[in-house]
Amino acid sequence: MFLGVDGGGTKTSMCLVADDGRVAATIQAPSCYYLGKREGVALVARVLHDGVAEVCERAGITPAELAHGFLGLPAYGEVSADLPALAAAARAALGHDRFACGNDMVAGWAGSLGAHDGINVVSGTGSICYGEREGQHVRVGGWGELFGDEGSGYWIGMRGLQQFSQMSDGRLGEGPLLDLMRARLGLAADLDLVAVTILRWRRDRRRVAALSTVVTEAADRGDEQAGEILTDAAGELVSLVDTARRRLGFTEGEPVPVSYSGGVFSAPTVKDEFVRLLAQAPWDCEFREPLYPPDVGAALYAAKLSGASLTPAALARLREQIAPTGAAVPTGVIGARPTGGDGAVW
Repeated sequence: MFLGVDGGGTKTSMCLVADDGRVAATIQAPSCYYLGKREGVALVARVLHDGVAEVCERAGITPAELAHGFLGLPAYGEVSADLPALAAAARAALGHDRFACGNDMVAGWAGSLGAHDGINVVSGTGSICYGEREGQHVRVGGWGELFGDEGSGYWIGMRGLQQFSQMSDGRLGEGPLLDLMRARLGLAADLDLVAVTILRWRRDRRRVAALSTVVTEAADRGDEQAGEILTDAAGELVSLVDTARRRLGFTEGEPVPVSYSGGVFSAPTVKDEFVRLLAQAPWDCEFREPLYPPDVGAALYAAKLSGASLTPAALARLREQIAPTGAAVPTGVIGARPTGGDGAVW
């Protein structure tokens, strides 16, 4: 039995996959994003301990019976000093050393491409790109909302707020975005935007990212400024892919498998433009729809790391259990299962 963990800013998904391709159990636990939280790494330890015990109980096994696990943890690798403590948290939850930890972007890549060589770009609350080729691996983006996360829900939301402010004071012509943003934020006066975002929200990144849906609706209503934000977002995401391609050493004539994950791609304008730009790129691209959700991908990666990758027959059985939304058919779920990746905002 292989354990896959996909941690995120809103929830932590866990999945157990048997070597015959059967999904033995899935659960959703609280978020294990620990940066800036009072508990720190202790939060990760608690979520993993409780979640691993729960998913194993649902499958009728103990953690000691797990063949291997891969734990995709948000912010993993971004604070080098925390790596030993994170590994200790995983070891305590499992009771053995048959596991590997990595950033949750790896789970997204493994799910979308079935843990095969290629590149996956994630765009939810934040954005990041990860790829593997012939044993090499590379990360591009994921620098956070302060000076990165281009093409993410937060980036789109911030651009929407900028457009709103410029429409309000006359620097831009008025478009549907203006009234839609007023209605979403419940503004009695446009300048109340400052009080809402800074005083009430305290710059909460998820709330800002959620405004990306307002930008999408405005674009659907013909707002040219909002439409440009979405097409620009797609361009930023393609730039991440192109950089990963070059760093991985894909040659000009070598097809590059590319997939995606995260809630921003639920916006047709973003996804369609992303696919269009990939098709126009001066390098060969094989665009692929995601095969599995990230937690299932993490379980497949665990099997690969253990040297016991699933057989084609087992993978076929696994595919039969994946719902049309890309979510594994749950055998036991704590709470509702969102449809996107970390911070799905659509």
